[in-house]
Amino acid sequence: MSDSPSPTPVELAILQALWALGPSTVRQIHNALKSERDTGYSTTLKMVQVMTEKGLLLKDESVRPQVYQPAQPRERTQLRLIDELIQRAFGGSAADLVMRAASARRISPQELAEIKKLIERTKRN
Repeated sequence: MSDSPSPTPVELAILQALWALGPSTVRQIHNALKSERDTGYSTTLKMVQVMTEKGLLLKDESVRPQVYQPAQPRERTQLRLIDELIQRAFGGSAADLVMRAASARRISPQELAEIKKLIERTKRN
């Protein structure tokens, strides 16, 4: 994993918007977040600047307005967050995480079928 810090909830919302939109301007990011966050454009701009300084976003300065994109792919960020959750909340046990999710009925039948396929593929390798 990279050395950039894990995103805060607000930063994660910006990353999710960028993963959905692709490289975007601050205005595009702000418009994508409007439905879930009631913040001003200047707040979005400041968050994007902070995230760039932290290494969470990359900035393309060759165009105007500047375009931003996540420094890491969605999957890598998700893995980092899952790893942290497993360490902090489940004492390092991925099995405990999966068991808790299953017992809380957070896994749909379709997701369970996908998990079973993954387990079978892992067993074969």
